[in-house]
Amino acid sequence: MATHRRRHRHHSHNRFRLLIPAISAISGSILIVYALISLLAPSPVHHHHLLRRTELNESVVVDDSPTVASVFKVPINGGMVSDRSLWSTRMSKYYFGCSNASNKFPKVETVTYPNRYLLIATSGGLNQQRTGITDAVVAARILNATLVVPKLDQKSFWKDSSTFSEIFDVDWFISHLSKDVKVIKELPQKGGKGLVPYRMRVPRKCNERCYQIRVLPVIIKKKAVQLGKFDYRLSNKLDTDLQKLRCRVNYHALKFTDPIIEMGQRLVNRMRKMGKHYVALHLRFEPDMLAFSGCYYGGGEKERRELGKIRKRWKTLHSNNPDKERRQGRCPLTPEEVGLMLRALGYNKDVHLYVASGEVYGGDDTLAPLRALFPNIHSKDTIATKQELEPFSAFSSRMAALDFIVCDESDMFVTNNNGNMAKILAGRRRYFGHKPTIRPNAKKLYRLFLNRENMTWGEFSSRVRTHQRGYMGEPKEVRPGRGEFHENPAACICEDTEAKSKLDALPRKIGKNNADVDETAVDQDIETESTESELSDQDEDDDLIGAQFQHLANDTSVDNDPLISDSPELEELLSD
Repeated sequence: MATHRRRHRHHSHNRFRLLIPAISAISGSILIVYALISLLAPSPVHHHHLLRRTELNESVVVDDSPTVASVFKVPINGGMVSDRSLWSTRMSKYYFGCSNASNKFPKVETVTYPNRYLLIATSGGLNQQRTGITDAVVAARILNATLVVPKLDQKSFWKDSSTFSEIFDVDWFISHLSKDVKVIKELPQKGGKGLVPYRMRVPRKCNERCYQIRVLPVIIKKKAVQLGKFDYRLSNKLDTDLQKLRCRVNYHALKFTDPIIEMGQRLVNRMRKMGKHYVALHLRFEPDMLAFSGCYYGGGEKERRELGKIRKRWKTLHSNNPDKERRQGRCPLTPEEVGLMLRALGYNKDVHLYVASGEVYGGDDTLAPLRALFPNIHSKDTIATKQELEPFSAFSSRMAALDFIVCDESDMFVTNNNGNMAKILAGRRRYFGHKPTIRPNAKKLYRLFLNRENMTWGEFSSRVRTHQRGYMGEPKEVRPGRGEFHENPAACICEDTEAKSKLDALPRKIGKNNADVDETAVDQDIETESTESELSDQDEDDDLIGAQFQHLANDTSVDNDPLISDSPELEELLSD
């Protein structure tokens, strides 16, 4: 019996020994398969807390999250939005620009005193200088003085040597204003010598009484006064006739030179040939602009290091909280966010997009998501030859003037920022028929962009349209007196009361043919509410440029701005 048990154990042992190679082979195969899976599987992705990067194919946006499948997919077309509503504002036919002087506005020859000459030194880029020139004409009228054709800023961040007559038609400027303000090209000679103007400054947002107290006694005594760094030196709240004079200057007297107009119109015509409509995007996404804003765009340590290095150029800038800046709507939208907003509003991928921008941080990589959403992207460099642009390319203001014309003539103008070009074009497009103009409601859109991967495209686009009510260029979106006058020239917008009364008399019945009438009335209330709530925490004249910069916007010093001597002007980065 014992012998039998030993023989059985020996037999079992031999069978186990035979199984070892098989077990080893199976284990080895499992290890090899596991290794292959590890190599082929995508590595974990660490999403940035502010900006989720997405990859787009021709028709969809796919989230690159390794854990949860995204429900967010961008359709090829623009969705269920009528073509008419994309390219026109519904109430525009009931409002028009009106800037003629009233009968109470005295003629220039009765109010202009001899031996009173006003000069100004403009500041910043083309559009910031444009506001200064416009306000200088009004300041001359307040002082009953003769205005000398303004000198353009040639030393600022933009480094442009252009003179007034190389950008604007100076003879047209003088003749068009001849009934309002006397304008001359140079100071007159006195005793064979030219007058030497007394240099001074006025506080920001200086009103009529401010000019009469601060400048009038000096100009009477010195005969000629030059006001330095003349940008935003005139109050938004003025007498109606002075506001209308502002509009006559900005929208009629300031005309670009013929070479600029001809080249600009050539660019417009080329955009028109590409399709029935085109959208113009003013994109501010330069490294300097982003560094100045203190915002974070999801580029990791590389972005923080590069933009932080640029930011050190401005010793007066305090450190800030990027999340807070973003929440408060102070960060420019990314190119991708602009594209998503446009698609959500109903613009499909076949729309031709003209982009007016400087150097884009991140270059083609940053623009790739926008290009995936709108493949038909153009710029002046792509639709004009180097030879055509050669007379303008060495001058930033002349190049900016070309972009200004193409953007102004566009069927829809959209911006990702709150700079001067965006404001001036918004006001100009209101004045000339309320052409559609999209100002992103960045404060509301922030959370939507942040959480978009957790919602369907239908939910996302519906919320975008809701948040953008009151930011689409419709009449009376902003209460008169709110915001910059150049953006909201309410005193120069008149209502066709007869046509409007006929509209108001129509029955408020929702139906296929009457939907526009009813929805217009409802949306007007929503738009006003929405816009007013967004503006309630701003000063009437402030840009959304961060609390650490507000001393610039509210500066009341006459002679000493803290940033003039040792660093580039901070505001110049926001000027165009």
